[in-house]
Amino acid sequence: MKKLSDWLNETKQKNAQKENEKVPDNQNPKNQIHTDLKTSIKKIRQDIGHSPDVMIREVTIGKENLTKIAVIFIDGLVDKAFIHEFILNPLMLSIREVDLNEHVRPPSILSELLQKYSLTAGELSVIYDYEEVYKAVLSGDSVVIIDGESKGFTVGTRGWESRSIEEPSTEQVVRGPKEGFTETVRTNTALIRRRIRDKNLFFEYFEIGKRSKTDVTIAYMKDIANDKIVQEVRERLQRIDLDVILEGGYIEELIQDETYTPFPTVYNTERPDVVAAGLMEGRIAIIVDGTPFVLLVPALFIHFMQSSEDYYQRSDISSLIRILRFISFLLALLVPSAYIAVTTFHQEMLPTPLLVSLSAQREGVPFPALVEALIMELTFEILREAGLRMPRAIGSAISIVGALVIGQAAVEAGLISATMVIVVSLTAVSSFVIPKFNMSISTRMLRFGFMILAATFGLFGIILGLLGLILHLTSLRSFGIPYMKPFAPTILGDMKDTVYRSPIWKMKTRPRLLNQKNNVRNQTPAPEPKDSSRHSTSGDNNEDGSQSKN
Repeated sequence: MKKLSDWLNETKQKNAQKENEKVPDNQNPKNQIHTDLKTSIKKIRQDIGHSPDVMIREVTIGKENLTKIAVIFIDGLVDKAFIHEFILNPLMLSIREVDLNEHVRPPSILSELLQKYSLTAGELSVIYDYEEVYKAVLSGDSVVIIDGESKGFTVGTRGWESRSIEEPSTEQVVRGPKEGFTETVRTNTALIRRRIRDKNLFFEYFEIGKRSKTDVTIAYMKDIANDKIVQEVRERLQRIDLDVILEGGYIEELIQDETYTPFPTVYNTERPDVVAAGLMEGRIAIIVDGTPFVLLVPALFIHFMQSSEDYYQRSDISSLIRILRFISFLLALLVPSAYIAVTTFHQEMLPTPLLVSLSAQREGVPFPALVEALIMELTFEILREAGLRMPRAIGSAISIVGALVIGQAAVEAGLISATMVIVVSLTAVSSFVIPKFNMSISTRMLRFGFMILAATFGLFGIILGLLGLILHLTSLRSFGIPYMKPFAPTILGDMKDTVYRSPIWKMKTRPRLLNQKNNVRNQTPAPEPKDSSRHSTSGDNNEDGSQSKN
């Protein structure tokens, strides 16, 4: 193995004709790192505002301790043990006996010496200006600056405190993985890698936010995803020009196809298994640093009615639950408006005993059915929001007790009929069946519009609203893919995983419009029961092993 002194002599001879190292063309000479270490440290302290968490450790290296080096990092964003073991110890010990003044000047090869022999960290790159210094330090990396050099090194030392992997709080399942994403982008990419160990799983890095410089990563299967959709995702992310990105919701609002719609067109999830399944269908994941929610595009209407647990149960159980979700969606959307329409305009549709009972209940109520429904719906929304914002220990108790007390008191006071309390309760419970919270919010918003239409035109208003809703849904796109696919346009081959779920061995192809290549995903044959005749004997065996005849 070549000795350090021999390497220094060879490098000195090779660089004898070099006067100074040139700054790369893409660097600004005015912002270049100063060759005087004290000047550089003074400028860095001034630019960062003399912040107490900015740590600058100055050390001297070499045989005569004539060369000064500064290690810059931010306390709380780095792994201090890593810095001591892989930066400070190598700098102060590994080249302790080398006469740097004799070997490396002129020309300077100290930076090459540190890069090849001293700094043993895995992530190491060269920087040339102060903007790169600030970006690296504020991202949790450490910067090494050498006295007499117009460049430095960034060393990957990120090690801030982060939340451990826990069970998702918004997408809980009875059967299935209990791991959820965290706020750290590298942890999230690792959780996806654990589930898809394929070389075609590609990750691409973006930095979005002029001031926050938030790390954003997109993930897709190279041999499955539609290249046009992947390129569209890249272009939409690159068009974002915002000061700060604090959560994935910023990205979601800026890349969605349609702004003026109550329906979500970008899917978000806390579950790595959901993202892995989406990637295998040809969808693209967008991972934003600082949030445990990963975005998936394209997102279709049917995706918001599905749960990851649908694929961990038998197909008949999953299909029954999915049908129940669609029924709950219609109940949450139409029950209050249907009650208003029937009691206001179409009393003849009710059986006489039921009509008499409803009339008796509403006899002392001073408000029309619309006002009555609006009061109860608004009250319930207030209670739900209060329960959500209250401390977790008392939030659920406040919402339940408040609903019971207010509902019972309103009925006894004659302000609200008992039937309306039942209607609103059924509507609220039905909205909780919808798997995705943002789709549930959309249903709650539309419910008020249907109530007004029902109070104005009766059942004809509800039908008119449904026609408008269907037209709106069929006009939506998510990254160019029709929102109501595979219902509109109708694709019979993709119906196997919509309202009902076919057995996994029947789902042999991926969704057609999402991916244009590698369409086959399953070649497992249908399970066949074993032939019991092969394992049965033609007669009973005696104790001695001989076969008896009947």
